Amino acid sequence: MTSPPAEAVPDVVRPFTIGPTWQRGEDGKFVLPAYTLGWQCLAWTSMYLQHYVGKAWQYTPEQARLTLWWYAMDPVTNRFRWRDGVLQRLKGWGKDPVKSTWAAFEFVGPCRFGGIAEEGNPWGVPAGQPLGVQHPAAWVQIAAVSQDQTRNTMTLFPSIFTRRAIQEYRIDLGKEIIYADKGRARIEAVTSSPRALEGGRPSATFMGETHHWLESNSGHEMGAVIERNTTKSADGQARTMADTNAYEPGEDSVAERTREAYEATEAGRAADVGLFYDSLEAPPEALLTEAWIEPTLRAVRGDSTWLDISRIKASILDVRNPPSRSRRFWFNQIVATEDAFLAVYEWDACPHEGIALEDGDQVVLFFDGSKSDDATGLVACRLSDGHVQTLGVWQRPAGWPEGRPWRVPREEVDGVVEQAFHRYKPLAFFADPGAGQDDADGERYWDGYIDAWAQRYGKRLKLKAVTAGHGQHAVMWDMRERRRQQVFTEAVDRFYRDVLERQLTHDGSRELRRHIGNARRRTNAWGYTIGKEHRESARKVDLAVCAVGARMLRRMVMNSPAWAKRSTVRGKGRVVVLR
Repeated sequence: MTSPPAEAVPDVVRPFTIGPTWQRGEDGKFVLPAYTLGWQCLAWTSMYLQHYVGKAWQYTPEQARLTLWWYAMDPVTNRFRWRDGVLQRLKGWGKDPVKSTWAAFEFVGPCRFGGIAEEGNPWGVPAGQPLGVQHPAAWVQIAAVSQDQTRNTMTLFPSIFTRRAIQEYRIDLGKEIIYADKGRARIEAVTSSPRALEGGRPSATFMGETHHWLESNSGHEMGAVIERNTTKSADGQARTMADTNAYEPGEDSVAERTREAYEATEAGRAADVGLFYDSLEAPPEALLTEAWIEPTLRAVRGDSTWLDISRIKASILDVRNPPSRSRRFWFNQIVATEDAFLAVYEWDACPHEGIALEDGDQVVLFFDGSKSDDATGLVACRLSDGHVQTLGVWQRPAGWPEGRPWRVPREEVDGVVEQAFHRYKPLAFFADPGAGQDDADGERYWDGYIDAWAQRYGKRLKLKAVTAGHGQHAVMWDMRERRRQQVFTEAVDRFYRDVLERQLTHDGSRELRRHIGNARRRTNAWGYTIGKEHRESARKVDLAVCAVGARMLRRMVMNSPAWAKRSTVRGKGRVVVLR
């Protein structure tokens, strides 16, 4: 494996951020929501909660912005903007204390819309902002898949409630259930007993460490029950907030599924259902070296200045701790499993901002077809610089009903291919038809379209897919053929090295990034190729195959006799053989 080249360490490392908390305006200042109940939450927590006796609760600026955004409301409907949320931070950031203050506010605080603030209101809330009232029957759940996880939060409540809060709200502190107002309101700890949870109507649920919520410990079932209970809340304003460290890809945790759902929404592949996601992560280029660790930790810890950077640095440099674990725990990076082809942060480190194909560019196209189960993709690669750009991806939409057939829309794909030939100058176009059968005539699903593409565009292509034997074809490149498997395997290794050495640019496509992260190494007779984690996996890799294929095809074109002859005739520069 080739290590990336050494890079200069910037004086200030800029973290990778997700969420409105990190938006800045033209003046460089953080943007705050225009209308939020969060102002009253800030006032109430400072009055009724404490760090310790005599020290009133005060959020850090980062935590205060989080609070304002989490409680943001729609000024027309006076309903919360977010249906559920995720707070992802590095280990030790203070997720449990922040979560406990929000839970306390939901428990006995003015957490539901009650009116509009006027000048000089007793809470000091800015005029025009919403004012809250107490929930008439608050039922707050602290949920986790083990008692140890719920205990981390539940043990905080006896210390954070002030004497005034305990007396005024008549709070009865218990270890697993805390009551207020003679039982009218309660906070309870719940663990992985989905059947016992079914049917409840909590007003707020806080889900702890969802990177540990797995199929094996009923985490998925528990998450589904909580979602159903929240949906049927009486006022329609019950919400869930999850906290998590960076999860381990491939474990299929609730945290992983939620991040994938968020990214699918950002990519436009799924509907926006009101998911609030906030994360502060190390940038892709950050290295686990002495020079990089300290500035990276200062960036990733945010306002949690209580974290001892020198101690964390020692842990990261300790050879007994795997690098992947250090990246997850301390850099808050979602790091690939050991058999992963590439880590997402390695892909993100390649230049990808402000780079795009332009009309008239000479390109090559690689197509990977499927019928229904896998994705179908089309990727272009520019001849001049090797830039990779996603032209299209088609896969079963999220939430598609079980048992209802779905097929890749061939006419739509054909339209995108036609547009590519109209906008750019493709010099080669390879298409792998896949193995899906067309029920109508028994042929493979894509054979007819690939034949049509060859007839339509074949004369324009400088490199044909098959040039010898009885199976001559301008476009058809069936990857099941043994020699092609060897060629593609060599291309996989070259692609990997190009990424690590930052010799590749791409368009920043979220779907391509997702497929790159899903790809797993698969050993064969010539080395290793890429594939899904297992045959039935829903995690698609087809765009990654297309990207590797497109880069491979570019080298094939530039090493071809036709390209060498073209370069010689034009007399520009010298012919460079790409290996």
